[in-house]
Amino acid sequence: MPIFYECQRCTACCRWPGQVRLTDEEIARLAAFKGISEHEFIQNFTRLRQDRRGLALQEKPNGECVFLDGENCSVQSVKPQQCRDFPNLWNFPGFEQTCHALPRLVGEEEFARLVAQLKLTGSISTVSVTSSGSASD
Repeated sequence: MPIFYECQRCTACCRWPGQVRLTDEEIARLAAFKGISEHEFIQNFTRLRQDRRGLALQEKPNGECVFLDGENCSVQSVKPQQCRDFPNLWNFPGFEQTCHALPRLVGEEEFARLVAQLKLTGSISTVSVTSSGSASD
């Protein structure tokens, strides 16, 4: 059975070293969300990727994501796909030591449904079943 990790929005992943690669579509979406032109977004929030094959988000001097605002992602509703996919579609050995996502054993169909929902919305809505057998949000 696959393990699905439910993000707790601990923001640990926003503080790790690395790069968040951006597509042209993500740049357009982020710029629109910020209410600025794509050119202005690129100038203020991106840098050349290490492989020189595109753009990545800038980091703050302390290494955290430029869009991390305290304990919140200031672009949560339009965050890049790379961010949406972690830790279910990509991760690295030992990520569980820092990331507070809750592991949950799920069936293949539920895993596929949850991943599809993450790709589409960036979050999941869960329905838990109480001890009486009734569903709740």
